[in-house]
Amino acid sequence: MSAFSQFNFSGHKALVRVDFNVPLDAEFNITDDTRMKAAVDTIQKIRQDGGSVILMSHLGRPKEGPADKYSLRHIISHLSELLGGIPVQFAADCIGDEAVQLASKLQAGDVLLLENLRFYKEEEKGDINFAKKLADLGDVWVNDAFGTAHRAHASTAVMGQYFQAENRLFGLLMNAEVANAEKVMHHADRPFTAILGGAKVSDKILLIEKLMEKADNIIIGGGMAYTFLKAQGHIIGSSLCEDDRLELANELLAKAKAKGVQLLIPADSVIADKFAPDANTQIVDNNHIPEGWMGLDIGNKAIAAYSDVIAQSKTILWNGPMGVFEMEKFQNGTKSIALAIASATQHGAFSLIGGGDSVAAINKFELADQVSYVSTGGGALLEYFEGKELPGIGAVRG
Repeated sequence: MSAFSQFNFSGHKALVRVDFNVPLDAEFNITDDTRMKAAVDTIQKIRQDGGSVILMSHLGRPKEGPADKYSLRHIISHLSELLGGIPVQFAADCIGDEAVQLASKLQAGDVLLLENLRFYKEEEKGDINFAKKLADLGDVWVNDAFGTAHRAHASTAVMGQYFQAENRLFGLLMNAEVANAEKVMHHADRPFTAILGGAKVSDKILLIEKLMEKADNIIIGGGMAYTFLKAQGHIIGSSLCEDDRLELANELLAKAKAKGVQLLIPADSVIADKFAPDANTQIVDNNHIPEGWMGLDIGNKAIAAYSDVIAQSKTILWNGPMGVFEMEKFQNGTKSIALAIASATQHGAFSLIGGGDSVAAINKFELADQVSYVSTGGGALLEYFEGKELPGIGAVRG
């Protein structure tokens, strides 16, 4: 049982760092509330114990101080709904007199949401005085924002120094994120297959090298595949390619072979004559993509080969789509891989989906409840798998 689960919050004011950085449409409607739902159990545990909750989060990337489009007031009504219809108090400033007064008057079960932390540049700078003002609002600090755990910001890490070790806790979401990540990287049942997509090899170098120490199979898809293909001498047309990474791609292929890791590159692609939903398309083998055409999804041969490897796997990590799944003509590869992962999970495999685009894909294809765990952390999960110490985790553990 975690320290959080054992902690009795009765009489405490818990400052909870959540990740409510949710997408909003032009009318300020929340288009994906996954991150908010993920924090509900932590909030309700504190309330049910007889504690009060002070929620801290950022929203978007405000550059010049307060701006209405980045105000957390837009999420109050939905947050209230998620918490069973209870009223949610709101401080129009995350520090200052109003926040202090509202926090001081909180009763058992009350919830107070502070305004966007990033309205102050001090948040991202990790300013100790700003962190102290936030810390003074409560007597327990709960970090439940795995999505920002790789940032050494005031609310995600620096605040920890103002609380005794027993009053610094991971929330239920953070506990689950860390436990599932550690299961994959340190306690994986074999065969362990990692599926990596996305645009650039350069974004995944450290991850690929780390996974070579752990995985049996590494499946490559997305734009990054064409750098590997060109490095092997294939003609890739106008496909995305990092020409300055060709030597690196060959080094990674050689390293995988030396370690006995199967690094799979797609055999064929869905290619298009332009990057657009109405592009003309065809499926071709990846040894010769015509000039003026670009690969935007994996083809049927790649899908079959990849699905076969996934079906035989006992542990699966998926980070990055296989193609431009946002466009219907180029979503089949990503959808097929998602279905293969869901099928393997049903047959006993453990599957972890992490990274913004993979999570968006698994949600788009309505398969989130058919995999083992969907992470809320994009960059944080990547850095964790790369072996880096995350400030938000270190600050709690001390």
